[in-house]
Amino acid sequence: MIEEGQAPGADGEGAEETSDKQQAKKKGSFWKELPILLGVAILVAIVVRTWVVQTYYIPSGSMENTLQINDRVLVNKLVYDFSEPERGEIIVFTAPESWRSVMEEDEFIKRVIAVGGDHVVCCDEHGRITVNGVPLDEDDYLYTNPLTGEQDKPSQDPFDVVVPEGRLWVMGDHRSASGDSRERFVRTGGNVEASTIEVDAVIGKAFVLFWPFADFNWFSIPETFDDVPEPS
Repeated sequence: MIEEGQAPGADGEGAEETSDKQQAKKKGSFWKELPILLGVAILVAIVVRTWVVQTYYIPSGSMENTLQINDRVLVNKLVYDFSEPERGEIIVFTAPESWRSVMEEDEFIKRVIAVGGDHVVCCDEHGRITVNGVPLDEDDYLYTNPLTGEQDKPSQDPFDVVVPEGRLWVMGDHRSASGDSRERFVRTGGNVEASTIEVDAVIGKAFVLFWPFADFNWFSIPETFDDVPEPS
């Protein structure tokens, strides 16, 4: 006899058998879909790394104390598709071969001090770099020796440069230990083209220090650059 509400064969064993088949089908489906899911995840990771955000580690002390050796930063690789690098930003760029001590080490990280058309000079009577006639107060980011408390000078060498259009004057925060525009200007006997980098060589903008986590920090443009006027 079939009780009301009971299907033929639904005596417990049949129901368990159906449930086992459904679970097996789900497991089989999962393993079939797993390679597709992994492929999609890898593709998304490649797209993000190539065109959006990339992790960089700091190999040298040229940006101390803002960035220490082996720090990790995130770099926005998309931002300059819609805007130009600004004074005060920390950027990663492909360095000209003449800047490199090792050809394979071609990606540098520096701070933009002046952009195309700017008149950048070192130094005024107080030893400060000026951009378009306005002195920069760089105390917030210039390297300070942790043992002596002595701070780097804005520049060890004088210069007076109008940055060509489409190029950038960049410097490390650890001025006495940075291969940058000032260093190249001295080495090349005042060659402005060789002392600046092309905007097109910029890979992206460093926007956050994320490791070590205890030193986590969002990067912003120092206030001193707010007062710099556009070139006349």
